[in-house]
Amino acid sequence: MRKLFVLLAALAVFPAHAQSGFDVWLAAFREEAAAQGISVATLDAALTGLTPIERVVVLDQRQPEFQQTFADYLGSRVTVLRVSRGAVLMQEYSALLDAVEQKYGIPKAILVSFWGLETNFGNNLGSLNIPASLATLAYDGRRSQFFRSQLLDALRIIDAGHIQAIDMNGSWAGAMGHMQFMPSTFRAYAVDGDGDGRIDLWKSIPDAIYSGAHYLKRAGWRANEPVALEVRLPEGFNWRQASAAYRLPVEKWTALGVLKADATPLPGAAGRAAILLPQGWQGPAFMVFDNFDVVMRWNRSVNYALSVAQLAHQIAGGSALIAQTGEAGVLSTAQLKAMQQALNEMGYDAGPADGLPGPRTQAAIRIYQTVHRLPADGYPAPSMLAHVETQHAAVAAAGKLTRVRVPAYSDPDDQP
Repeated sequence: MRKLFVLLAALAVFPAHAQSGFDVWLAAFREEAAAQGISVATLDAALTGLTPIERVVVLDQRQPEFQQTFADYLGSRVTVLRVSRGAVLMQEYSALLDAVEQKYGIPKAILVSFWGLETNFGNNLGSLNIPASLATLAYDGRRSQFFRSQLLDALRIIDAGHIQAIDMNGSWAGAMGHMQFMPSTFRAYAVDGDGDGRIDLWKSIPDAIYSGAHYLKRAGWRANEPVALEVRLPEGFNWRQASAAYRLPVEKWTALGVLKADATPLPGAAGRAAILLPQGWQGPAFMVFDNFDVVMRWNRSVNYALSVAQLAHQIAGGSALIAQTGEAGVLSTAQLKAMQQALNEMGYDAGPADGLPGPRTQAAIRIYQTVHRLPADGYPAPSMLAHVETQHAAVAAAGKLTRVRVPAYSDPDDQP
């Protein structure tokens, strides 16, 4: 019922009389694009007869009711079929991947992993016309300036002769090609990998692979260093040290008793590394390196970045995760909002009650856990919600709810 309501609401955004408003906007945009040097031929091909796409509005306004656990996220993306297909493609395109790795230093399994996660190796390129989708989003109002600039870049790509407007298809938000580049990313990082004088991220595998590698290199990729490794933490580990912001040289983690998940020593690495617990202290632990930050520049999702590393590991012949998945269940958006509100009312600064488990909320959970002598992993598990609700009820009954912030513990090495 809720999905039907959202769909009907979105369909109401562009009733017949609203087309005239879109046409006025599009005419003004066309003048701006022409003033920036985009040809009349490209403007005619890409913008003539455009109408807003209702489905794009639905997808843009969609808010998830539940976040996925790391185990669910990983399990739906790093599958046996995808691993086996990736291994076959890595062998099939070995000459291309070797050449790209030699030029940019990006391991072939990493590039194939991105390819698999972004479009399932080209099987899901997206079928929506990019200029039409971007025009819809630029007119719709939410992040309109961003999508307006992306539409201008899409027109510049067409104008440069890389693709015809009718063939420029991709995702609802404007991502396109095998590696799902946004138009601005295309213009900044896409390269002609097959030497035919144009860049075709839709049909040319060399163009797509070279472009992905070029992006990662420019984003700071460090050759011969990992993205992430599953690790085994020692007994009595200080859970507050498990944070992307808390980094130590690998030798110091070794001195603290951290090992690879198979109990072998950690590899040498020049940079500093952090420990992440994507599903709380009961789930798997990962050591992440500088290249993890590079992957996060591609997609700002910890789960995505860890999945890139794990899919690449398995494509290259490595094993699946060794650790257990962690506490089952996941909070709904409404439940996370309730947790944030309760934490705020007890003096733990969780930020706005927006239902998003961002760094501020995770920090508030860690402080709460530290105060209550719980494993301070910062993870919003269902059991943590139950604990917070019980404590909130007791504090409310005592008339002691407050908005005064509980002091933070800034140094994970210091126990309160």
